[in-house]
Amino acid sequence: MAVTPPAPHEPTPSPRPSQPSGPPQPSGFRPEVRSAAGAVRGTHEAGVAVFRGIPFAEAPVGALRFAAPRPARSWSGVREAVSYGPPPPQSGHFGMDALARDTPGDDWLTVNVWSPEPTPGTGLPVMVWIQGGAYVFGTSGLPEYDGGRLARDGGVVVVTFNYRVGIEGFGHIEGAPPNRGLLDQVAALEWVRDNIRSFGGDPGRVTVFGQSAGGGSVAALLAMDRAAGLFRRAVAQSVQGTYFSPELASDIATACAAELGLRPTTADLSDVPPYELPAAGDALSATMDRWADRWGAPAYRTIPFAPVVDGDILPTTPWQALSEGAGRDVELLVGHTRDEQRLFTAVTGLLGEVSEEQAAAALRFLAPGPDGARRYRDAFPTADPDGLYELVHSDWLFRMPSLRLAESRAAAGGRTHVYELTWAAPGMGGAFGACHGLDVPLVFGNLDRGQPAVLIGEEPSPEAEALSARMRAAWTSFAAHGDPGWPAYDPGQRLVQVFDTHPAVIAYPEEASRLIWQDHAFPVLTPVTGDAAV
Repeated sequence: MAVTPPAPHEPTPSPRPSQPSGPPQPSGFRPEVRSAAGAVRGTHEAGVAVFRGIPFAEAPVGALRFAAPRPARSWSGVREAVSYGPPPPQSGHFGMDALARDTPGDDWLTVNVWSPEPTPGTGLPVMVWIQGGAYVFGTSGLPEYDGGRLARDGGVVVVTFNYRVGIEGFGHIEGAPPNRGLLDQVAALEWVRDNIRSFGGDPGRVTVFGQSAGGGSVAALLAMDRAAGLFRRAVAQSVQGTYFSPELASDIATACAAELGLRPTTADLSDVPPYELPAAGDALSATMDRWADRWGAPAYRTIPFAPVVDGDILPTTPWQALSEGAGRDVELLVGHTRDEQRLFTAVTGLLGEVSEEQAAAALRFLAPGPDGARRYRDAFPTADPDGLYELVHSDWLFRMPSLRLAESRAAAGGRTHVYELTWAAPGMGGAFGACHGLDVPLVFGNLDRGQPAVLIGEEPSPEAEALSARMRAAWTSFAAHGDPGWPAYDPGQRLVQVFDTHPAVIAYPEEASRLIWQDHAFPVLTPVTGDAAV
């Protein structure tokens, strides 16, 4: 149920960042840049210098397995930077485990840079991407994350990087620091701080942006003392709202290690080859619903790993941290898609097939408070089981955590801009709507490559191109000036930018869901009972 504002208006398009005006490069030109660790030689592609696979930390294997990242060692001579670094060990979702196994090497922690003009002193805005993947898969080398078009059209330096996922990055292991994946992200941002000037970027104008688990990571970074000062602006797309207590994370790690007949300790798990370890996480995920009475919503939703609120690396949840003034000097852009859950429902074969019992279970596990199920049914009286199932899943995992991040910032006096993507994806017969992940190809401009491109369709339409151009302009303008082109969010008017065929600035459309969740604190997720997991 969307609110109709008294006078919706078409926002003024964001000013386009100034384009660097370097001289045209001859055919076969190979740009070279000297980083702190040594010189690198990249390629020149479609008007942009590209450097791939630059180590920002030592390979986290051997004695460094499950350790906090250490800065990369220096090298002599010129290092070729033309290929992406190998992916970290991955879950089997979408065949990512095979991709990781088939890529040789263990230098998982690498960065990639796209720069319109890789000359020290150019001072371009910098955009650092954190990919999603439910904290169990993800690698920066996927074609949908190619930063060339965003860098070229937006006049920005784009950086992507790998971080450890699954057990390697987020498993709660005795003898290892928690949140190793978040520590990898901090290390990558430190690399940007120390090196990006040489690539034409301004280390004082860094924007970190990410989607899904990447959006959850951006939110976590806002709450982390270790990340303070490493970025000036942040874009959190479809924030995954799961943050675990140490007790829950330890419980899950114990069950995961038990799949291998081991304990969740560095002594036990270090002997398991890195590319075999994710299978234990996948095995647990396949039967995770058996722990629903113990682990609650994460088990019901099959989420085995998430950042851990350990009181040190991640002191508290992002919404609590922001409401208390953390990161107040960081400008924030946050939003979500309308139909976040639709993609997952389709992947599990339930699209159009949700039963009344399945909808009731979703409301029982995910709706807030003791009367949450009733409130959903009252707020959406015409919704069928499919509709209720989609709404509560979308709200619990992405939509309401994203909105709460904006509201927490606004309550503390910080500046935040909010958006919602409502454009229905035309690919696959239009069945997916404005689903989770649709924003990724639109923001990067990669409408014809990578898995998310199937949402766009075989031939990107002029409408898709226009919407992508508008979103890219908003993101790069925000990175350059802190203004995406529409008013800041405030608790009174609640104005947001809606991206659709005819974009407009209106009151937040998901008002019915907002009211259901407005008193929910989004606490740290903990075990439901005191029973042992294993």
